[in-house]
Amino acid sequence: MTAANSSAPADPAPGAPGQTDTVEHAASTPDLELPYAELGLKDDEYARIREILGRRPTAAELAMYSVMWSEHCSYKSSKKHLRRFGERTTEEMREHLLVGMGENAGVVDIGDGWAVTFKVESHNHPSYVEPHQGAATGVGGIVRDIISMGARPVAVMDQLRFGAIDHPDTARVVHGVVAGIGGYGNSLGLPNIGGETVFDPTYQTNPLVNALCLGVLRHEDIHLASATGPGNKVVLFGARTGGDGIGGASILASETFEEDGPAKRPSVQVGDPFMEKLLIECCLELFAAGAVEGIQDLGAAGISCATSELAANGGSGMRIDLENVLLRDPTLNAGEILMSESQERMMAVVRPEMLDDFTAICARWDVEMSVIGEVTGDGRLVIDHHGQRIVDVDPATVAVDSPVYDRPYARPDWQDALQADRAETLERPRDAAGIAEQLRALISSPNLASAAWVTDQYDRYVGGNTALAMPDDAGVVRVDESTGRGVALATDANGRYCELDPRAGAQLALAEAYRNVATVGAEPLAVTDCLNFGSPEDPGPMWQLVEAIEGLSEACQVLGVPVTGGNVSLYNSTGEPGVQGSAIHPTPVVGVLGVLEDVARRVPTGWHEEGLDILLLGTTREELSGSAWADVMHQHLGGMPPRVDLEAEKALARVLVGSADEGLAAAAHDLSQGGLAQTLMESVTRFGTGARIELSELTARDGVDVFTALFSESQARAVVAVPADRAERLRALAAEHGVPVLRLGTTGGDALEIEGAGSFKVAELRELREGTLPRYFG
Repeated sequence: MTAANSSAPADPAPGAPGQTDTVEHAASTPDLELPYAELGLKDDEYARIREILGRRPTAAELAMYSVMWSEHCSYKSSKKHLRRFGERTTEEMREHLLVGMGENAGVVDIGDGWAVTFKVESHNHPSYVEPHQGAATGVGGIVRDIISMGARPVAVMDQLRFGAIDHPDTARVVHGVVAGIGGYGNSLGLPNIGGETVFDPTYQTNPLVNALCLGVLRHEDIHLASATGPGNKVVLFGARTGGDGIGGASILASETFEEDGPAKRPSVQVGDPFMEKLLIECCLELFAAGAVEGIQDLGAAGISCATSELAANGGSGMRIDLENVLLRDPTLNAGEILMSESQERMMAVVRPEMLDDFTAICARWDVEMSVIGEVTGDGRLVIDHHGQRIVDVDPATVAVDSPVYDRPYARPDWQDALQADRAETLERPRDAAGIAEQLRALISSPNLASAAWVTDQYDRYVGGNTALAMPDDAGVVRVDESTGRGVALATDANGRYCELDPRAGAQLALAEAYRNVATVGAEPLAVTDCLNFGSPEDPGPMWQLVEAIEGLSEACQVLGVPVTGGNVSLYNSTGEPGVQGSAIHPTPVVGVLGVLEDVARRVPTGWHEEGLDILLLGTTREELSGSAWADVMHQHLGGMPPRVDLEAEKALARVLVGSADEGLAAAAHDLSQGGLAQTLMESVTRFGTGARIELSELTARDGVDVFTALFSESQARAVVAVPADRAERLRALAAEHGVPVLRLGTTGGDALEIEGAGSFKVAELRELREGTLPRYFG
């Protein structure tokens, strides 16, 4: 509903108490000093703003440029390198791509007129400052990105990385983040279908909270964020604007937490999931009624971002009357209103003749709205506050033509020594008793133990369309009830691999997510990513970022899956530049989306039938560097990560998808962290059915010992359980695609019996796996 508003006068210029810092005043006071450094701007950036404007900026303009030119909003350190994704996207890769990079989220055609939109973003630094609200508003923000494309959000996922599990501060962050994600997502009625939970000292003061949302829409319902049509109204609707999150993620994500750094810690945004739920339904009805021409969510940089991006994307102009913004706090000045990152807000462009319909729909959903301006044709973004002009800029200079840095980067001095320190030389057990002891230690370690303590706090099945969810290899959601058409999503990353070799590590993250989607029976189609790295001003982390982008873009081209969009989170550093351990492990989180023609054919991770043949697809090599075994048993990180073989990954995926299509597989599970041992543990504990495993054929064929067979993390491998009478057909399918296959054993009983390692009761294994996280977090 439209309501009157009486916000405070525009902020006075520094050094001129009581005088509004208008454009006219700025032009007449060129030497007036503004606190640009406190807002995160460098000397040369401020000089460039003055050059663009032909004068000094007003205080309000300075606020806009500071947030929009922040690392989080402008990608100024990564933009040059991110172009590699577009350069390596072929026409064949664009076959299913309806909307690519550059919009709020990518859109992918999944057939029968259906499309899905999906994206992953970070809310890392806010989640360290205030874990509950930081994580909650991270979910809210990514959901609004999906709404703005015209889609109904149908599922979320989260990718979490915390410090050492026994560190005194870890519980604070874990409890807050998990409660924030669960509370917000559960209140929205969105199932949380998967993700990751990792503990490592490298993330101690820089936890990673990445959130993904998936939305569903018809092809004709796609909406893009642009403002066109002079005379069209600019409407702000949703929650009122408050003082929470002023400068929020845009500055928090662009600077370190050093006390003497250039930016102060702004307040973290506060979320209201019930308002967001109303906003979802309101937006969908507005779309259905044709009441909006363009729409943009308000996330990082708030009104500054929404106005400048809408105007720039439309190639038009916009005039805003800032006093019409509905406020929770009437004392906010103009700069604070522009910079506020209050949540649950959207901005729409509405034709005048549709304004009454727009107003009525908002009223029906009890969503407040106000007309704050209109689209113009002059190519300028002008903002008035109580009749005084405080902003007059070319919107493209704010939202598009931000600085692009060619940051120096160099392979760190310590990289060679790290890679030379191979885990393959570490002491290993030589008998069954020693292997059994280490196997128990590994499956109860924080990163291999069950994450049920986390995932049980999320509703995974609300809405009735979840076909698979954690702990399966990928989440699966039904899109069309009449045909059963659906999609699968998996996200993966391995910071330890990337620390050893960021190029290969990024490719391995993609390979694992690609493999996980294929394991449940879905054809991989597209990628989203969240690139979490250290400071771009440190040549070492910058080199890691460049290497990861090069590796990931190259692998996407080989696998034929385009990147549709994503996020970059930098400045995840707290230590001395140039020193190993001063930043987080480079952590490119990769999400892969796949399509299933009928989710009834999806393949679960664990087996629940007796008498199934267990077949291993792929080849095992002695690859222990960067492994879970090296970490848990030796606290060791060194050597080279497992070999990347993208052609082998493609061939394996064809076999996995084919086995699902033909109804051969009763269960399937990829091999990754923890190797074959972990896969077997997860497979038997999933439904409580044991197995008898023989390793002699594997050790003889691949020339490895029992220990290596169990703990190697060689890639492009999966275990498939099939009825005995279908095993030969699976062997034939593997042969067609050149994928090695051998029989490991048979399902059945209440124990996991492994040749050369001993017998383990399933109940014991389950107790070991499920007891770790509750022991630390209650």
